[in-house]
Amino acid sequence: MKKPWILLAMALFATPCLAKTTWNANTVWPAKNMHSVRLTEYAEKVKVATKGELEIVVQTSGVLGYKGPQLLKVVRDGRIPISDMLISGVAGDEKIFRISTLPFLVRDFDELRLLTDIARPYFDKAAAKWNQKILYTAPWPGSGLWAKKKIITIKDLKGRKTRVYDMNSALLMEAVGATPLVIPFSDLSTALRTGFIDCIITSTPTAVDARLWEVLMYFEPLNITFATNMVTVNLDAFDKLPKAQQDILVSLGKEQEEAAWEDVRRWGGDTEAIISKNGIETVQPSKQFISNLEKAAKVIWADWLKTATPDGKKIYEEFTKKVKR
Repeated sequence: MKKPWILLAMALFATPCLAKTTWNANTVWPAKNMHSVRLTEYAEKVKVATKGELEIVVQTSGVLGYKGPQLLKVVRDGRIPISDMLISGVAGDEKIFRISTLPFLVRDFDELRLLTDIARPYFDKAAAKWNQKILYTAPWPGSGLWAKKKIITIKDLKGRKTRVYDMNSALLMEAVGATPLVIPFSDLSTALRTGFIDCIITSTPTAVDARLWEVLMYFEPLNITFATNMVTVNLDAFDKLPKAQQDILVSLGKEQEEAAWEDVRRWGGDTEAIISKNGIETVQPSKQFISNLEKAAKVIWADWLKTATPDGKKIYEEFTKKVKR
């Protein structure tokens, strides 16, 4: 009769060793935010499809300590292998990404999808330059203005300390006389509760995540931009995976992308209902107010085009031609 340790050794040598890979995935959004939910779903699907050989551990709420604007560099350098990020939020490092939120360029979700589809090959090329691959994109509902006092005219914005989330929204607020302050989501609550800001440009999901009704009273659905996130993976980490696992990441990414675009309208409606239930009053903007904002926005488009990359100009020209703008 063989001794127990011999039987164990035989079993070990008879069983093929599967090298398990574990990645941290970063998102700055709270666990219940749809972008975090979708990334978590993606990670679970990857684990099942790879039979546990690739495990993605999603770290929500920015617990890894990285701010949104630095994420392109963070993934490039391999400090985290995979991250969700706001596309326009990293435009300070990659100029072409600014087109995703040029104010009032996109008017609805259909136009946003059109712009994203046109831009995707160019965005893929830009991401590769930063040593990463886009796994999927996911949109946000349109952004509006949140304030303690009603904003009825452009004059009401003069001097208002307004939180913005990227260069485009900052330029728009500056153009109409407000004082824009670029503040990451992780610092938003503190800035609001200390009185550092008194207005915010953001979407309804972020308003719910930050519980804006605890400080602010009014929401104006301006649809200044329809922002989009992307989930990217470090190419060095991706290339080390077996081809079968790479294919799984790509195919499941396509599934998540389609689900995100199908679900965004419902997500926007649900979060708008939550903010209304909690006492925030929705103020419909006047045509004159929107017209004045659009005039300022077109100046921003023109300035962007002067320094845009050739690829950025191609995206702009194809998009505006198709929407006849």
